Amino acid sequence: MKFDSPLFDRIRVKPAEDRPQASYPVCDWPDCHQDATHRAPKGRLREGEYWRFCLHHVREYNHSYNFFAGMSEDAIARYQKESITGHRPTWKIGVNGKHAAGTSHDARWQFFADDPFGLFQEAGSASSHAERRPADGRLVRNAERKALDVLGLQANASSIEIKARFKILVKRHHPDANGGDRSCEDQLRDIIQAYNYLKSVGWC
Repeated sequence: MKFDSPLFDRIRVKPAEDRPQASYPVCDWPDCHQDATHRAPKGRLREGEYWRFCLHHVREYNHSYNFFAGMSEDAIARYQKESITGHRPTWKIGVNGKHAAGTSHDARWQFFADDPFGLFQEAGSASSHAERRPADGRLVRNAERKALDVLGLQANASSIEIKARFKILVKRHHPDANGGDRSCEDQLRDIIQAYNYLKSVGWC
């Protein structure tokens, strides 16, 4: 860029006195006739409304302005708490679902989705637990259900039935009971592991 270019000689700046001056209303402060160059909020419940003051009086107004004037301490605390969410309504998860608040842990997944095919059985579907809950009311977890399946038992099997079934299966698949045939060793190992697991979680 050349500062000695003749183009700079052609630049003309319009004189300040020829520029249009901004017009302001008169200050709203009593007995003040200065230009109202600033605005100040009128207060709570009058959002979007403003006073027009001059610089001196807007400073005086802001110094004494109190948004919570006329409110009790409880109302102020409630207002401040609701301002966290932008004064929009909130509620706990699940209270407006088809299952009201207070549903058991077993039915919490029913709020999120229907489960006609039992996809959420492990997670705690109410319909699945109604079918798989044993007589004593305990929940059947996925690992426990698999262990019972290995033993060929239903979810409502008692500890006596589990022990009796385990003895029958061990005698049936043990190599000594099959003339030394070890082809059933893998199945026997699964049966023993399933029984030991059920025993460790207090099923028998």
